[in-house]
Amino acid sequence: MAGLYAIGPAERMGPSVQGSERSVVTLGVYDGVHRGHQRVIERTVALARERGLRGVAVTFEPHPDEVVRPGSHPPRLTSLRRRAELLTGLGVDEVEVVEFTLGLSRQSPDDFAQSILAERLRAAVVVVGEDFVFGHKASGDAEILRTLGEKYDFAVEAVPLLDDISSTSIRGRLAEGDVESARDRLGRPHRVEGVVVRGYQRGRQLGFPTANVETPPHTAIPADGVYAGWMECVPVANLPALYAGERWPAAISVGTNPTFEGVPRTVEAYALDRDDLELYGVHVAVEFAARLRGNTRFESIEALIDQIHADVDATRRLTG
Repeated sequence: MAGLYAIGPAERMGPSVQGSERSVVTLGVYDGVHRGHQRVIERTVALARERGLRGVAVTFEPHPDEVVRPGSHPPRLTSLRRRAELLTGLGVDEVEVVEFTLGLSRQSPDDFAQSILAERLRAAVVVVGEDFVFGHKASGDAEILRTLGEKYDFAVEAVPLLDDISSTSIRGRLAEGDVESARDRLGRPHRVEGVVVRGYQRGRQLGFPTANVETPPHTAIPADGVYAGWMECVPVANLPALYAGERWPAAISVGTNPTFEGVPRTVEAYALDRDDLELYGVHVAVEFAARLRGNTRFESIEALIDQIHADVDATRRLTG
């Protein structure tokens, strides 16, 4: 992907910023690239432009919690590809992906500042959120980073936080089905992505053909229910590029579909008024605008169809 770079033990996807050119660097997991993250990135880009330097965003993969607490998997708000897309969209010149390993987690703050920030990234300025922690057992913070910056010749700026905006709080809103609050914190609708796979085709039989989206493991999927939103075809290497960039209002179902027993939890999206789409094998993004209702077991297929019509009408109003 253009603009996506890797350093350290991760697979190299392009040149790093090593060399004589210095940079303005920001670093964090940046899962979600929410409004708080955006403030930090925007300050990074502004400083880079003022100083005539490259603006570099550093993100970590996998999530540090997965390494320091094996078995924990914070639900992902964004894939790595989407994260890099959002970061570059905010104006950074490069995104550097550092593979977060157990060895890296055990580095002292001093070692990290020297090896990553000073030597590899040639940082002139480092911009972080004011709650930033780093190094072994999170022993470093913004003040320690400032002290290390004096030692290794880079300045540090800590950007104030926004109240009640964090990746953790957004995951909590999504777990409750509150996609509107999640949208307010993200600054855009929450989206999940995946490849369209064959399902039970019950939607097609009912007159509402749905795309059954196979999301990656540990994706942050909203609570079970029916939602209004959109579906978009996203070009991804080595997958069919049908309908690339096309976007449709969509009624979205998340859950097990209680009217039909024994169905695993799925994300299905019906593109309004489109029964001609051939989406199998296509990578799509599903965005959530509003929650319409919870899942309900219907006593008859006719009652279910009536409710789907009502859901489609509500989706049309909310996305029109």
